[in-house]
Amino acid sequence: MGAAADVSAVTNLIATYAELVDDGDFAGVGALFADAVLRGSGVPAEGREAVEKMLRDTVILYEDGTPRTHHATTNIAVEVDEEAGTAAARSYVTVFQALPGLPLQPIAAGHYSDRFERSGDGRWRFAERRVRIRLVGDVSRHLRG
Repeated sequence: MGAAADVSAVTNLIATYAELVDDGDFAGVGALFADAVLRGSGVPAEGREAVEKMLRDTVILYEDGTPRTHHATTNIAVEVDEEAGTAAARSYVTVFQALPGLPLQPIAAGHYSDRFERSGDGRWRFAERRVRIRLVGDVSRHLRG
C-alpha cells in the first residue's frame, strides 16, 4: 500500500465506526475492536465482547434498532509510520440526535485520538481509540444512567 492508500484505509475505519454506531450495530463495532481497546470516561473496554457489551449497556436503542444518532467526524488528521506498520489519527466528533419530541440537535462534541496497526494480512485495524467529550448537551435519551 502507498501512503495515500494507507491514509484512505484508516479514514475508512474512522467512518465505519460512526456508521456502525448510528446503525445500532454494536456487534459490528465490537468486531472493529477485536484487537483493540476503547477508552472513554469509564472503564476501558478491550476486545470484541467488551466493546459490544459496553455499548449495549450504555446506549439506548429505539424501535428501529438504532440510537437515532448521527456521528459527524471531521478535522481528520492521519499520520502513517510505514516502517512500524502503525498510524495515528486525530478527529473531532459531533453527535446529533432527533426523536419525536426532541428536534434535531447536537448532544455531544469532542475528539477521538486513535492508534492503528497493520495486521499480518496487510489490512489496517484499530489498536486504540480514546474518546474525549468536551461539550455535553441533552444525552438523557441517548445514554442510560
